[in-house]
Amino acid sequence: MSPAPRIDDEACYRALCAHDARFDGRFFTAVTSTGIYCRPVCRVRTPRRENCRFFEHAAQAEHAGFRPCLRCRPELAPLERHWSLEDASTILVQQATLWLDDPQHWLDNDGAGSMSERLAARLGVSDRHLRRVFEDRLGVSPLQYLLTRKLLTAKQLLADTDLPVTQIALASGFASVRRFNAAFVEHYRLNPTQLRRNTTGSGTRSGTDQGTTVRLGYRPPYDVAATLAFFRQRLIDGVAFLDGPLRLGQTLRMELAGQPHTGWLLAEFDETRHQVVLRVSDSLREVLPQVIHRLRAALDLDADPNAINAVLHGAFPDGDGLRVPGALDGFELAVRAVLGQQITVAAARTLAQRLVNRFGEPIETPFPLLTHLFPSPAVLAQAEGDALGQLGIVKQRQAAIVALARGVAEHGLVLNGSADVPATLVALKALPGIGDWTAQYIAMRALRWPDAFPAGDVALHKALAVRDLKHPAREAEAASLAWKPWRSYAVIRAWAAGQVTPTGAIP
Repeated sequence: MSPAPRIDDEACYRALCAHDARFDGRFFTAVTSTGIYCRPVCRVRTPRRENCRFFEHAAQAEHAGFRPCLRCRPELAPLERHWSLEDASTILVQQATLWLDDPQHWLDNDGAGSMSERLAARLGVSDRHLRRVFEDRLGVSPLQYLLTRKLLTAKQLLADTDLPVTQIALASGFASVRRFNAAFVEHYRLNPTQLRRNTTGSGTRSGTDQGTTVRLGYRPPYDVAATLAFFRQRLIDGVAFLDGPLRLGQTLRMELAGQPHTGWLLAEFDETRHQVVLRVSDSLREVLPQVIHRLRAALDLDADPNAINAVLHGAFPDGDGLRVPGALDGFELAVRAVLGQQITVAAARTLAQRLVNRFGEPIETPFPLLTHLFPSPAVLAQAEGDALGQLGIVKQRQAAIVALARGVAEHGLVLNGSADVPATLVALKALPGIGDWTAQYIAMRALRWPDAFPAGDVALHKALAVRDLKHPAREAEAASLAWKPWRSYAVIRAWAAGQVTPTGAIP
């Protein structure tokens, strides 16, 4: 069993010398003369080649004894993803890292055994097998990888916010402040308070009435205008707004450890720095790592354009900067996918607006355009057919919405990037009124599955110039095989190239 392919050291050094943002997060440079590791975009003096060691993951650099740079701040880098649909070991590791990267799973799981065993059970393998494959592929154990994720999250909160150290420790998944302090000193040779004094972070600590601001990195190219245009077509008044060409605002409901959290966020693109500036309401400060994780997924900030374009550029040469727009709330996305079956985007948006007006929860925000939360699963699970029918929602979709809401509220159906995709697709298609198109669309946008393909989409057939009118889905599926494992991105590019919008179809 051989390690996953990696960029060769000489290519890494060339990217480092060029401060090439396309490689941000794809590798880290550790400097033996300083004991520090940096991102490729770091603007400190380029180290001599003989003093450099290159690592694919921050956890590998930290395991080798290096500390994160206080200037370029490795915690701001987009995450690295090795996607494969053929190698079983790589699939296992990528599923494990997706799960470990989600702060939703960190709380109350700081014990080594319980976390490792829980992850192994989630993946259907033994704890021993998971550790063996993970260490063989990445050179670190799952818990060492997780500890680095927690520490870098805490480092960002220390640098960019005025949250108390105790709150940062708990929000970053540590069971106690004592354990947090000990891990911080052991890995970074500074206690958290010292790091906060010494940091040179670019974030701001806003006043209590202005929310909290942090920065999130992404790799270019990124077609910001296309992503925001996609969201603009689907905006629900009161729930979201676009302010100018680069800023998106939205309300948000989250539940963590059984506790509900509601509030608002603003995300503004800084294209010069290849960053997103995120401002979060005070009411969401306790779950800030989870909000960051959701926004990264919603804006697809961790995509690797180099890997994607290597497969798709030939078929879609004008789509190199396109991303797959996600969702801050997977349940909302799933409901809207149901509403969008066999109708236009504009018609589906109208139905979603009526749903919010009737069942949405009012919320106070500083922004006149943000007034409501999308209806919760618990509320829609109790919705009666007459109430939904009065909104213009047909009976088949009424049943699908209620069943979907009950699946999330009562049966633990997970609709985010750490879900078991094959199992979730089966569970979705078992619900009344949800076919393959809806399930694949949810997988593409809510589950963040890069290889989803809604083969029955009528607009996709038009964009791909499908000729087999009797079996169009079969022809589209066959054409898509050349685009694995990035078929979700191929769908977005096909829609854009054909200047068409998705139209749900249930074969």
